Amino acid sequence: MRKITYLKSAYRTLKKYDKDAQSRIIKAIDSIPRGDIKKLKGRCYPDLFRLRVGKYRIIYSLSNDDELIVAKIDTRGDVYK
Repeated sequence: MRKITYLKSAYRTLKKYDKDAQSRIIKAIDSIPRGDIKKLKGRCYPDLFRLRVGKYRIIYSLSNDDELIVAKIDTRGDVYK
């Protein structure tokens, strides 16, 4: 079982959503590496991945000590800004 850490902004955004959306997002994060995952391209995103859960996108990274860091959670149009 890997340790999951939420950045403050990701945690605040998650709490804004209704309980059904929160449970779907948390369940998807717990089941990583299964799901619709893609590595983000570009120099600005060295080791970031994207997880798609319906209309929501979760941006996360993996650290060397098997820790999953959730950087951002938002809707499809706003997460990459």
